[in-house]
Amino acid sequence: MTTIVFLHAHPDDEASGSAGTMRLAADAGHRVVCVYATHGDHGTVPTDLREGESVIQRRRSEAEASALVLGTARVGWLGYADSGMTGWEQNSHEQSFHAADLEEAARRLAQILDEEGAGVLVGYDWHGGYGHPDHVKVHHVAHRAAELAARRPRLLENTMNRDHMRRMVQAATEAGLVPEGQDWDPDGPADDGNPMGTPEAEIHWHVDVREVLEAKRAALAAHASQEDVGWMLGMPTEQFAAIFGDEWYIEPGREPGLRAAHPLL
Repeated sequence: MTTIVFLHAHPDDEASGSAGTMRLAADAGHRVVCVYATHGDHGTVPTDLREGESVIQRRRSEAEASALVLGTARVGWLGYADSGMTGWEQNSHEQSFHAADLEEAARRLAQILDEEGAGVLVGYDWHGGYGHPDHVKVHHVAHRAAELAARRPRLLENTMNRDHMRRMVQAATEAGLVPEGQDWDPDGPADDGNPMGTPEAEIHWHVDVREVLEAKRAALAAHASQEDVGWMLGMPTEQFAAIFGDEWYIEPGREPGLRAAHPLL
């Protein structure tokens, strides 16, 4: 058994990106730690905020609720502000994660890695899946923190399988499930102008998480204040399983070849 630290950019990123992998690891007896780089303060502002409650407080409480669902043993925070999407003025805010000093941010994460004696660290691929500035920064901070940690952890990168997405879009289009004018191209430019995710040939691990899909759905529901979560949870069961039933990881330095297995089990 080992300790696995997942670094995510914002509260709710764990639910959509790696929740199944986290729950399977926790069920197998591993210690799972989830660290958020930002408070997610530029997410949807809930309409039901209580008097004196801030967006940051709500999103922190939602992260704790998600952790209970996933069996996460510890929730940590690097303490940075949400940087917003590419080109937003928040990108350059002095407290934003995007503008943060790389060494300082990496030291904050490395401290948690050392406290936990982490054997595995999970970050994001080189452009954070779709180019969000905070996601891109997660990639760099994770790599540098792994170098700074007293015990260098095994490093994995959470990603999306571009070829898998293309196949799903094609199947949905052929089945007449894509409304006219709402077609979506995973090869088209994402937030930073690059295509979504990673080509399948560059991915090492495919984790089928359908056996814990209800936990993944519950983790998403824990972040109910966020608008994106609403449409995810509104998907029919079969569609939700098709989109969220698979999780993908790159392992830097590993020989090419996709393996259908949990990288930690």
